[in-house]
Amino acid sequence: MRGEMRFQEPLSKHTTWRIGGKADRFFIPADVFDLADFLKENPHEFLFWLGLGSNLLIRDGGIRGTVISTEKLNCLEQVKETLWKADAGVSCAKLARQTARAGLGGGEFLAGIPGSLGGALAMNAGAFGGETWNLVESIIMLNRDGELIQRQPSEFIVNYRHVIKPVENEWFTSAILRFDLNNENSIKIKVLLEQRKNTQPIGLPSCGSVFRNPKPLFAAKLIEDAGLKGFQIGGAQISEKHSNFIINVGNATAKDVEELIALIISKVEEKFAVRLQPEVHIVGEFENDRP
Repeated sequence: MRGEMRFQEPLSKHTTWRIGGKADRFFIPADVFDLADFLKENPHEFLFWLGLGSNLLIRDGGIRGTVISTEKLNCLEQVKETLWKADAGVSCAKLARQTARAGLGGGEFLAGIPGSLGGALAMNAGAFGGETWNLVESIIMLNRDGELIQRQPSEFIVNYRHVIKPVENEWFTSAILRFDLNNENSIKIKVLLEQRKNTQPIGLPSCGSVFRNPKPLFAAKLIEDAGLKGFQIGGAQISEKHSNFIINVGNATAKDVEELIALIISKVEEKFAVRLQPEVHIVGEFENDRP
């Protein structure tokens, strides 16, 4: 392997919540071909893919097996006037900035997504009314045998914050995205980022939005109206600024966050007969379950 392998890596260093136990192995492939070689040589290894670690709660017992970091899968290039190829590890914010500088529109909403493209594709991430899969022209997947496969959007079932792949053991490595000719994109990004700054707890450790909006309602409004704004368990607190954010106010554990999520679901359902569905992905083992 040309990449870097670490052992017993603290995953709290790799999530936007600054929470998470250790990974048995933590592999940073040099590029997609290095990753393909790793998959070929480790056909039975449990794998978990990790981008920027937003929209993710890793339990305090961490992850057994190997965590694949996409931080070096970060190539971004313009292939035609309105078409860009982006690797899974490219941050959504970088993609928004670069396409704006090229005079292209349609991707300004990406500036409001705190993760990388791979994660955005996996969950159809969105912000400010835009959604990732509206941009997708084609996808390059990597399967368990280390083979690269090109797929079309029609092969995926894409819903609100949920995407079903045609084959389970395939992972997003890159995508061709189509943007619009629009020279006002940079202005839109500044307006949207200012809006985000004024309404969300930017700069504090969080995962982004914790719950899906139960349309036509808004999760934040339901949580606030349930009287939970500012409520805290351990080091995890419901944000005073935006009730659909849980922030790590100091040494929060995954257990604190998970208990707070369960409390929110219970209280909102009790008061409004609406059961909120988490948008955040909860993975890993409980601390007491790890040998």
